[in-house]
Amino acid sequence: MSQPRILALVGSLRAESINRKLAEAAVQTARDGVEVTLYEGLGDIPFYNEDLDVPGAVPAAAQALRDAVAAADGLLLVTPEYNGTTTAVLKNAIDWTSRPYGAGALRDLPVAVLSASISPNAAKWAHGDTVKALGVAGAKVVESAHVHFGAIGERFADAHPREDAEALAQLAGAVAELVAAARPGLVSA
Repeated sequence: MSQPRILALVGSLRAESINRKLAEAAVQTARDGVEVTLYEGLGDIPFYNEDLDVPGAVPAAAQALRDAVAAADGLLLVTPEYNGTTTAVLKNAIDWTSRPYGAGALRDLPVAVLSASISPNAAKWAHGDTVKALGVAGAKVVESAHVHFGAIGERFADAHPREDAEALAQLAGAVAELVAAARPGLVSA
């Protein structure tokens, strides 16, 4: 059996985004034998348009995302909160990977959602909207793998999340729960 593959999507395109740094830290927490990859290129994908979602017209960037999600055993979404909801870039990724309707790459795929924001609310509204969209899209939302980080501007102002032992433990737990959902027969180390 091949090693479990988890794909991480970050809902912020900003290079120095703390959400991106949390995703980078999550990648590092994977135990040996688990591959966690941070997807690059969400900013290159046009907004979902059904006119483009026909054979021969699907944009290459959207098809690349679909292929990457289809090849993954699980998906880790990391969302900030913009104006009280998830980001357009993350919602767009969900839209493209949920199609074709009933057979998209998200169907039955285990997905965990991490949310983080500068507010003490920890992007829980964005988290809820992301979970809702995933459920409608047919993904298997792994609630035990969810993690919320609040006040990240203060908490991670002077250090990368990989330098925060508590954050690393939470991220490692989320990745382990996602792997367990993706590969239920896999014995954890």
